[in-house]
Amino acid sequence: MNMMNLNRINHLQQEMTKKGIDLMMLQSRSNVFYASGFDADPHERLIAVLLPADGDPFTVCPGMEKKQISALFDGAVYGYDDSTDPWTLLMQIIQEKKLPHETIALEETMAWARVQQWEQLAPGAALVSADPILLEARGKKTADERKAMEEAAALADFGVETGISALKEGVTEMEVIAAVEFALKKEGVREMSFSTMVLFGGGAGDPHGNPGNRKLAAGDGVLFDLGVRWKGYTSDITRTVFFRHADEQQRRIYETVQKAQEAAVRACRTGTRLGDIDTAARNVIEQAGWGDYFPHRIGHGIGIDVHEAPSMSSNNNDKLEAGLAFTIEPGIYLPDTLGVRIEDDIIMEEAGPVLLTAYPKTLQIV
Repeated sequence: MNMMNLNRINHLQQEMTKKGIDLMMLQSRSNVFYASGFDADPHERLIAVLLPADGDPFTVCPGMEKKQISALFDGAVYGYDDSTDPWTLLMQIIQEKKLPHETIALEETMAWARVQQWEQLAPGAALVSADPILLEARGKKTADERKAMEEAAALADFGVETGISALKEGVTEMEVIAAVEFALKKEGVREMSFSTMVLFGGGAGDPHGNPGNRKLAAGDGVLFDLGVRWKGYTSDITRTVFFRHADEQQRRIYETVQKAQEAAVRACRTGTRLGDIDTAARNVIEQAGWGDYFPHRIGHGIGIDVHEAPSMSSNNNDKLEAGLAFTIEPGIYLPDTLGVRIEDDIIMEEAGPVLLTAYPKTLQIV
């Protein structure tokens, strides 16, 4: 097992021992990658890394994935075919290895059908949440994780630059998305971290609007929200520009969002209550009279998942620590009229916040 994965597994096992957990099962794509280095969508098939508190980890996977996982994961890898019940195989391995399993930790996002499988396989076991251990372990980014995130952020910057270059009178939102994703594919990006968003004019007045065949016209705001998955890690950037010209209201709203984002970044100091970062941006927007048009939190954690802990909402009392990675993304949205959002990816250092995304944020008319 490579050293990074070994260190991660050792840490998880130490925490399991402290909490009296005998066995942990990781089966989400993100956590399987975290523990094994293997990153792929398992679809409906079971790919799972099993961690005993005391003993060697092992993996159960479809036979067609066994070669790839074995190249990354030095523990035992047990493949099964589509006519084999992986849960029966799993329990056979646990019994053969004589692994204690009185307390089993499962991810909170595990499908109910899989929880029921455990209830049938180990009817006397206590099923507990693995999330407190996993969230703590994944929260603070290592140097290797940071490097991957820096590269993912640079590709997101390139995506915005490409999208702006594709803007011309009459082009559709979907055509701009096609240009962005084609250019990123040529850079080696296999997968976006979420569905790319390009919204013109009033379409951006919905924070999670759906791109379509809306055509670009002079005076439209253009909102780009995109990111890539790169070496297992994600990026997420939002920029808003204006096509041909911007009126007074558009300029005022943009400048307000920019000031709000700057205020939130300035509020990022180790030991700061996370909710106070949201408040710093919200105060700027409220004082400008747009408070009712900023309906979402200031940001979210980012890493292997594009949305992970911590939630950067106003009611989060946790403290900001060095190593945490998150977004800062205030916005103002006037339904059917205009939407402006500015978002950066940030890693916290003891000395202050470091912005990974770098595409310019001054008001641009293109």
